[in-house]
Amino acid sequence: MPAGTRKVLLLALGLLAVAYIVFGLAEIESILATLRRTSPLYLVAAVVVEAVVLVNSAATFTALYRLVGLHASRRRMFLMVAAGTFVSVIVPSGGMGGMAVFMDAARRRGLSTGRVVVVGVLYLVYEYASLLAVLAAGFVVLVRRDKLDGRELAAAGLLLALAGCIGVVLVVGYRSARQLGNLLAWLAHGVNRLLHPFVHRDWLSLSAAHEFADEMGQGFSTLRLNRNHTALPLALALCNKVLLIAVLALSFLALGTPFSSGTVVAGFSIGQLFFYVSPTPSGVGFVDSIMPVALNTLNVPFTQAVLVVLVYRTVTFWLPLGLGALALRVLEKSLVAEPHLIESKQLALAAEASLTSEPPD
Repeated sequence: MPAGTRKVLLLALGLLAVAYIVFGLAEIESILATLRRTSPLYLVAAVVVEAVVLVNSAATFTALYRLVGLHASRRRMFLMVAAGTFVSVIVPSGGMGGMAVFMDAARRRGLSTGRVVVVGVLYLVYEYASLLAVLAAGFVVLVRRDKLDGRELAAAGLLLALAGCIGVVLVVGYRSARQLGNLLAWLAHGVNRLLHPFVHRDWLSLSAAHEFADEMGQGFSTLRLNRNHTALPLALALCNKVLLIAVLALSFLALGTPFSSGTVVAGFSIGQLFFYVSPTPSGVGFVDSIMPVALNTLNVPFTQAVLVVLVYRTVTFWLPLGLGALALRVLEKSLVAEPHLIESKQLALAAEASLTSEPPD
């Protein structure tokens, strides 16, 4: 991506972020009013746990990078995870906006973008697996309290369908790069037919789909060699869910609202369910409206439920959003500077080699 285009993109992201905050001023005012009513100790504890969530997410991606034969420093991975969270919210794209940060960084570092896509697929597989484990526990609570209704079942069905589609891509790619190329080409052909009445040309290249599948096949090949290490990312994904449940519990404590472990687990599972199936980025609007109702059905007073969700979403959504904006800027500077640093190191090594190779007088 040319430097000029990248600057325009960053400017557009900045403007979108400003617009997003302006339109959310009413919610921000409510958040500030709510934070004044919280216990500072529990609120700080919730923020600390959320910081651990971000670090753990970076560790998950680091483990996935190793599975497909890629490497990135812990600092850079943390920046990419935080920046990806910001881009996913500001640029609605079905949850794939965040992966654009990883793919852009891979291109500029000369890494395989196909392998990065494999990382994205694996991340979704592990994320859905950990989510389904939490949902199972939450649904047990809802069934025991006779609170499970059609909305949760329909949303869970949609989530299973999405997980099934991702699973198909994973299985096909794991078995054969050629079959994956045929699948991607078939999907590209379908998209081209759908868009042809509007753009009057092929929007996606079928040959590029096969080339991209070959790159992804390299990642799957390395994955087959490292399949004994596939349990670590799942453990980290499950750990993230436990940490987020802890943030919700601390939100209750910060407001002095009584709760039970079943209430927290069930309320969290419903919030996470609609976080993923929501048509809005990061469940904006859906999670904030559905989660208080879910907590209310679990015998939490509605006013208190609204305040608890406000605190929880402030810690898990608004704070990472601001951190992600900063991380995107820092990541951009580091990626711009990296080629010059690499060139300087190469020149220094070449100079050192020439000096050591000179014959003595």
